Amino acid sequence: MNRIELRYFTEKDFPQLMDWIKSPEFLLQWGGPMFQYPLDHEQLKDYVNDSNTEHASQLIYCVIDKQMNTIVGHIALRNIDRTNKSARIGKVIVGDQTRGKGMGTRMMKEVLKIAFNELKLHKVSLGVFDFNEPAIRCYEKAGFKKDGLLRDHRKINNEYWSLYEMSILDCEWDG
Repeated sequence: MNRIELRYFTEKDFPQLMDWIKSPEFLLQWGGPMFQYPLDHEQLKDYVNDSNTEHASQLIYCVIDKQMNTIVGHIALRNIDRTNKSARIGKVIVGDQTRGKGMGTRMMKEVLKIAFNELKLHKVSLGVFDFNEPAIRCYEKAGFKKDGLLRDHRKINNEYWSLYEMSILDCEWDG
């Protein structure tokens, strides 16, 4: 199994992420309403602004396959609340070449190490659309539990998408 590491996401990583976002629907699943298709340099500059510092409310990472020395994913720890000891995982993407190989679970475990071991958080949450079964399985393998379903949460074209809220507590994490 290839080892991975998380490295702060920087401007030189923008082209790879933009290449992975191939449709407006995929962009919405990945980035929510804060981005417009096509994803571009300016949107990503706004996204990383005020991130990746000691007291930042978000830490944004590239996922590096150490053996191949290539970017294989992207993940962010956002809405970091140091008072209430909580944060939210978002902007998760596994690169095309490594999907279906357990990379998502490894990425989640690495970001949870940061959340629980370094930041000493109590709770980490995320949202996932109910039809994204591979992502739901990945999150459950990493220890997340479904908290509830937000029915018809987003309107996409002429249909509504429902969203599962999921979370993991520090006492549930086995890292």
